[in-house]
Amino acid sequence: MNAHAAIDSKASGRTRPNGEPLRLNTRNFVAIDRDRNAAHEATYRPQALYNRANEGFHANNETFLLHEVSTNLPIYLPDTGPTDFHLHLPPGGYQFVLVTSGVFTFDYDGRVYYVGPGAVILQSAIVHRQLFYTWAGLSTEENLKTAQTVVPDPISMGYSGKFLEGFITDPTTFPNPTVVGPDQINEAETPRVAWSHPLHDRPSGASFWLQDPLELEALYKPLPAGSPVKSAGPAYVRDLGIEIPSGRLTTGHIIATDPRGLSLLPKSTSATADTGFLDKGEVVIYRVIRGTAEFANSTGENFELATGDTVTAGKSTIALTRIGENTQILRLGLLKGMENLRSWTPTQRDEIDGLAGQIITRKDIRPLRTEGKPVGYLYE
Repeated sequence: MNAHAAIDSKASGRTRPNGEPLRLNTRNFVAIDRDRNAAHEATYRPQALYNRANEGFHANNETFLLHEVSTNLPIYLPDTGPTDFHLHLPPGGYQFVLVTSGVFTFDYDGRVYYVGPGAVILQSAIVHRQLFYTWAGLSTEENLKTAQTVVPDPISMGYSGKFLEGFITDPTTFPNPTVVGPDQINEAETPRVAWSHPLHDRPSGASFWLQDPLELEALYKPLPAGSPVKSAGPAYVRDLGIEIPSGRLTTGHIIATDPRGLSLLPKSTSATADTGFLDKGEVVIYRVIRGTAEFANSTGENFELATGDTVTAGKSTIALTRIGENTQILRLGLLKGMENLRSWTPTQRDEIDGLAGQIITRKDIRPLRTEGKPVGYLYE
């Protein structure tokens, strides 16, 4: 699996997208995707159902897609095994993942990561695959009803694996080449092998990012007194830390409350949260992972979101005003830097997908997975 022909990285039209510039919708707009109207479809692979926030995607000039991925079959079946080694090449080199139930095993750049509820990954243009996920054996209907959370606990980790995933533009519009097929994978070798290649469009300073939900930087800080977000009990914020790793394309936070009478959230008592993040984003996206949330739009009208609902809105068009008990909300702020990006043309996309294994141009054998410099990253 290591014998791959090098490609000419200077080939015209292959190293950078040269399609239309991306444009965020900065007008006063509000687009709501209700969970009750959700379509769960096996869009990309048979073992996973995808629930797309289509209303927000289309209203925001199809610049950013957020969807929920629900595993719905065991991973080890003849037609639903581990994914092949592949990579995504979205504009800005961007894939966001937030695990909300179950446990996953991912292989990024030849290193294996075991992640559960609350884990955040930001990556792209890295050779990777999904090796394993938990599957609870429930019917599709019951599986889609299982409670989601960003706080790891034994119950949530035993459910079928689910995660929220974000891409700049739609995955069908950019290259997603499989670079190592199933007949070329040597399981005894691949955990110690990593690759690099020249195809990318990543902003300066961007990097791979993994945040464990129990590490110190992921602890929840209380919102200060006088915060514009009201709740029956204390409300807390977790900074997902993705602004700099994304190349300053996106901010990410979770706003949350404990269940009544319980202390569920892992908290920091050393400082209060900075509410400045509520003003960041030319476009904002709120996804209610569990619980309820109330918002006000720019004309003073109120609306409520429940578990599974998503709202996408222009800057300063909406404000989060109140959250319920036992509530967890993902907030993404899409920053102006996205408008420095361009989309791939259909010709570029098809050419790069057709290169497949020829994309790999370098390898590195490591004594152990934890040793050696990662070489699959494009921002070396």
